[in-house]
Order: sequence, then C-alpha cells, then structure tokens
Amino acid sequence: MIPPVIHPILVHFPIVLLIGCSAAALAYLHWQPRPELRILTWWLLPPGWLFLLLTVITGIIDQGNLPPDAPYRTLLNLHTTSGLILCLLYGDLLYRSWLHRSRQRAAATQKATIPGRLPTTGDFLDQPGRKWPLTAQLLLGIALVIWSGWLGGELVYVWGVNVMG
Repeated sequence: MIPPVIHPILVHFPIVLLIGCSAAALAYLHWQPRPELRILTWWLLPPGWLFLLLTVITGIIDQGNLPPDAPYRTLLNLHTTSGLILCLLYGDLLYRSWLHRSRQRAAATQKATIPGRLPTTGDFLDQPGRKWPLTAQLLLGIALVIWSGWLGGELVYVWGVNVMG
C-alpha cells in the first residue's frame, strides 16, 4: 500500500503565512511603522516557518516514491533546494529576532550594558542599519516562495508528479 501524499496538503500554509509576514514587515519598514504590522509580522513568522519545515520534510518523504532517473529530477532538485534555502532564510530571521528579544530581556535584568556592545532597544525591525538588509532578505524570501511554488506547479501540472491516476 502506498502511503498518502501529504506534501500537497501543507504547501498552501507556508506560502500564505510567509508572504503575509514578509508583506507586513515590508509595509512596516517602508510605509507606516504601525504596531499592527509589526505584530502581524511576528505572529505569522513562527507558524509560517514551522509549516515550511513540515512541508519540506513531507516533500522529501513523498519524493522517496519517485523514480531516481525521472526526466523531471532536475526540476525536483531545484524545488527541494529552494525549500531548504527558504528554511534557512526565514529561520535566520526568526533566530535573529529571538536573539534580539533575549538580549533586551538580559539588558533589562542587568540594568548595565555590556562593554563593547550597543544596547538593544525597541523591536528587531526598528534597529538602525537593518532596514535595507531586512528588505533584501524579505524580498528574496517572497521571490523564493513564488519560484518554489511555480516549480512545484510545474512538477504537478506539467509532469504529473505524485498525481493519482
């Protein structure tokens, strides 16, 4: 008996959550720094990243049933690689925001700043010098989500990968 294909069920969640997170962060950075946009960014990022991780894992499991010499293997490898890069890209954003909050809490409890380190205040999105690197990271994330989705669509609609006959 062939196990059910789980990957197609999950793919929609990281697409919506990560693009929504990125759009909210970009709007916060470049349009209006409204607290609602900041809150939306941080509420969408963790579940988006977790669903992305589950989607990549189930995609790797689901591809185990595919022939290794299939003509679409290059496309499949690009799709898998883009998913792994997205895990790193958004995982980095999640980690750096967590690190920022941890430093804030530590500084608040110590009341003294550590010599040689700038005090961390405000939200991670508000830190000086981070606007354009974050913008580049978020735009790259949106582009990779779209490209990875397009590759997945090609695999399903052109090649019929994991489509029940």
